[in-house]
Amino acid sequence: SVCDRRAYMQALMAAWKVACAAAGAVTLQVPAGVYYMGPAQFHGPCKASSLTFLLQGTLKAATDLSRFGNDWIEFGWVKGLIVAGQNGAAFDGQGAASWPFNKCPIRKDCKVLPTSVLFVNNENTVVKDISSVNSKFFHFALLQNKNTQMINLRINAPGNSPNTDGVHIERCSGVTIVDTKISTGDDCISIGQGNDNIDIQRVTCGPGHGMSVGSLGRYVGEGDVTRVHVKDMTFDGTMNGVRIKTWENSPTKSLAAHMVFESLVMKDVQNPVIIDQKYCPYYNCEHKYVSGVTIKNVTFKNIKGTSSLPVAVLLRCGMPCLGVVLQDLDLKFKGAGTTSSKCENAKAKYVGYMYPKPCV
Repeated sequence: SVCDRRAYMQALMAAWKVACAAAGAVTLQVPAGVYYMGPAQFHGPCKASSLTFLLQGTLKAATDLSRFGNDWIEFGWVKGLIVAGQNGAAFDGQGAASWPFNKCPIRKDCKVLPTSVLFVNNENTVVKDISSVNSKFFHFALLQNKNTQMINLRINAPGNSPNTDGVHIERCSGVTIVDTKISTGDDCISIGQGNDNIDIQRVTCGPGHGMSVGSLGRYVGEGDVTRVHVKDMTFDGTMNGVRIKTWENSPTKSLAAHMVFESLVMKDVQNPVIIDQKYCPYYNCEHKYVSGVTIKNVTFKNIKGTSSLPVAVLLRCGMPCLGVVLQDLDLKFKGAGTTSSKCENAKAKYVGYMYPKPCV
């Protein structure tokens, strides 16, 4: 009943308060079972040296959108937070009822649906061994955190679910995502503005839109994105592989630099390697000014597999990209015929084996 749900929520929030105020290493355990929950905020600062939120059951989100602000479950202002799952623990966003109300893919001034789990202003966070299914919007979002490790996550939503990014990262430093499987309707991982030192390894993506840096250069005062390392990722039937996307007509200048994308496998991916500095998902876009984002020192290395469209490498730069290196690419066309490369202002350097052939 609704009363039971309210009582449970109150008990969980009360338990968080007690755990947060205790000294030492503290664990808050949510036992096996299915719990229906409205929006919940687990905030610090806490006295505990480390605080473990141990989920052993499934949390299911309310479906009434009027109850939500920007997110469903929010962990914020905590140092030494561990969010861990056991026994197939999951955050179930129950998003299918909400997806028809999402107009963001077609309208700029849309109402944004709630993210399932937001981490904001935390330090030294570990998220591990847990699932997210059918988020209303993003599955996980990281905002202004220092040192976050995400280990062994399972993220699932249908390939046609709108804006269900697996992990969205913004204004963070020191993020690691490893040993994770993501199947969703938007970017498996999206690295937004103001990030430094992002390390992604052994992640599979598909269905989904791939792994994106961006979109960048749309709003005033965006921060640089620096030191991104992506290794041992597999893309299966995705719209893109690895992609850097920036808007034209940027109100402020910023930098996207020092990135390495290496040892990647593409299986029937539409656009395996793409830099797009004319990114615009809307029908009519102004092309007044080139993107204000400078792309610098980006390496694509040891990328193999199949492209489902003929253009396997697209490097569309606004201002010339600086220090783009492509090394040992082998991307065959899955249909009859060959793959090709397309470039604008890319000034790329090619090393080792190259298929498709480099842009002339």
